[in-house]
Amino acid sequence: MSSIELTPSQKNILQALINLHREDENAVKGEDIAQRVDRNAGTIRNQMQSLKALQLVEGVPGPKGGYKPTAAAYEALEIQQMDEPAAVPFLHEGETVEGAIVEEIDLSSVHHPELCRAEIHVQGSVRDIHEGDEVTVGPTPLSKLLVKGTVDGKDDTNNIVILRIDEMTAPAGEPEH
Repeated sequence: MSSIELTPSQKNILQALINLHREDENAVKGEDIAQRVDRNAGTIRNQMQSLKALQLVEGVPGPKGGYKPTAAAYEALEIQQMDEPAAVPFLHEGETVEGAIVEEIDLSSVHHPELCRAEIHVQGSVRDIHEGDEVTVGPTPLSKLLVKGTVDGKDDTNNIVILRIDEMTAPAGEPEH
C-alpha cells in the first residue's frame, strides 16, 4: 500500500498522465494533460512540480519532452503494471474501447436481482462512457465470465464504471486452466 496522500486534483492529473503515456509510451506534454482534465496548462505545470517532488513524475527535457509517470506513480494509484496483461474485451455501445485494460470486475450486489451491480475497474480512460450507455465486459480468460449492462455511474478519477447488470453468463462446468 502506498503511504503518499494525494489530493483529488493530483490523482486526476496523475491518472490522465498514466492513461496518455500508455497510449504511445512517449513523454506527455503538459498541454495534453491539461486538455484531458479540463484544466489550465499553468495549473498542470505547478502540479507537476509537486508530483516530481514526490517522485511520481519525471520531467523529460527537449522538444519531444514532457512528463512520464514513475513506477511509484502506478503504486500511488494502486495500478498494477503488467508486461502482458490478459486481454479482456471491453465494449462500449458495441465498439471495442482501444487501450482499455479491464483490471477487476467487482460484483457489488448480486443478492438483489433487481439491483445487481458491478464495478468495472479499467486501466485507460472512461471519459467517453456516460450514464445510460451499454457496456460489455468479457469473456474473462479463465472463467469465461461475460457481463453486459447499462452504465449507472462512473468515477473518472479512479477509472471505474458502475454497471447495472442486464445479463451475466459463464459456462457451467470446469473452467479451462
